[in-house]
Amino acid sequence: MRTFLRNLIFAAMALTVVVPGWVRGSEINTGLRGTVAIKGYDPVAYFTERRAVRGELTISHQWLGAIWRFSNENHKRLFSDNPVKYAPQYGGHCADGVALGFIVTDIDPEAWRIIDGKLYLNADEEAATDLEETEGQLERSKANWPRLRSKLLKQSE
Repeated sequence: MRTFLRNLIFAAMALTVVVPGWVRGSEINTGLRGTVAIKGYDPVAYFTERRAVRGELTISHQWLGAIWRFSNENHKRLFSDNPVKYAPQYGGHCADGVALGFIVTDIDPEAWRIIDGKLYLNADEEAATDLEETEGQLERSKANWPRLRSKLLKQSE
């Protein structure tokens, strides 16, 4: 019952947040009105430090039309050499929301998982746990993403 209620609340949230934050022509989540990916957190730190770390305003890299911030120059270099390795899946949108079939842009950078070497961000810790522990949830997110990504790109044209 608790999961059902959470999913119902999540779906209602999506209706109000479905005006996604993305850079025109891109699926990258930049919040409702921004140009900075993943709320300014360093995507490389999730892998190297195993924690969420805010990036510095002065250390940034532009990729797919969004500004990515880093906590140090080495992380910036690692990302610019191989952004696909470090960028979050689904453009940084809530991975559990994608599994449920909708886009939620308001992610919590502290609610993350690395699964099979890929970074997944989520709206909250419960969503991150749901993505990781609910049987088939990750597979549903992978199956839903092409359709949702296409919708995002069409809306941004």
